[in-house]
Amino acid sequence: MRLLIQLLRRPVVRVAFLALATGAAIYAVVRERAQVGAALHQVSPVVLVAALGASLLYVVLTMLSWRAVMVDLGSRRDLRPLSKVFFVSQIGKYVPGGVWNVVAAAELGADHLIPRRRSLSGMAVTILVSLTTGLSLAALMVAFAPPGSTERYRVVAVAAPLMLVLLAPRVLNRLLGLALRLTGRPPLEHPMTATGIALSSGWAVLAWLVAGTQVWMLAGAVGMPKSASTWGLAVGGYALAWVVGFLVILVPAGLGAREVVLLAVLAGALSSGGVLVTVLLSRVLLTVADLLLAGAAYLANKGPSRSPQVRDASPASLDE
Repeated sequence: MRLLIQLLRRPVVRVAFLALATGAAIYAVVRERAQVGAALHQVSPVVLVAALGASLLYVVLTMLSWRAVMVDLGSRRDLRPLSKVFFVSQIGKYVPGGVWNVVAAAELGADHLIPRRRSLSGMAVTILVSLTTGLSLAALMVAFAPPGSTERYRVVAVAAPLMLVLLAPRVLNRLLGLALRLTGRPPLEHPMTATGIALSSGWAVLAWLVAGTQVWMLAGAVGMPKSASTWGLAVGGYALAWVVGFLVILVPAGLGAREVVLLAVLAGALSSGGVLVTVLLSRVLLTVADLLLAGAAYLANKGPSRSPQVRDASPASLDE
């Protein structure tokens, strides 16, 4: 991790990385252009605009979940610089490897005098919050699953409570402290608090609800009955698909893995063709949302900032 961060400190490498990540995200959309073109004929423009709006809101809510963690760890609440760090770093997830968005967040955060250990810890906590809240919603999805299929999701209902234990402040802070010691970094200036974890989790739950609503709108446009039951299935199904996709780190942004999970979850409520249209358009719209927000944040905050974003940052502390 330290070597990756050192490489990204070089301007040429950073520009090349951002270009590669952006190109990978655009390619993820372009390579599906034929299927997307066919799918667009099945969904009305109104639904597409609403689904894109939900996609943008989902990414913004995810950023607010991360921001709550960063503020709890000692960063100021300034939204503009933090939005650049988060939105621009997120396109790194389209590069295979599973760590590039985390590395990019650490380096971009240093531009705003955020110590790298704080950025790395903040992203790790945010991911843990997303995994835990996502699994919890997926566990609730079992209640909406078609009869006879609940057995396959039982492992989710067991895993969710175990993950919740990791969000207890005492447990979480010990894990962070251990990780920092093992990587030779000093401890965090401020430990995570119950308030910060709860606020981050609240934003994360809202993000999952919005993402599930996006899937529900698209699925409803191609034949899935619109009801509270199918909405709950879409919310829990997308959350479970994201968790599985995150765990499959060898593919960028969970490509393929999320689709397989959503296909399995929605199969009982929608035809196979309708499911394929739904998962395809959902991914494309979320990728477009990532690109739009990254571009907007970059242009709004163009160039590095060395204004003090945290009270105790110093150039020497940024490498810690």
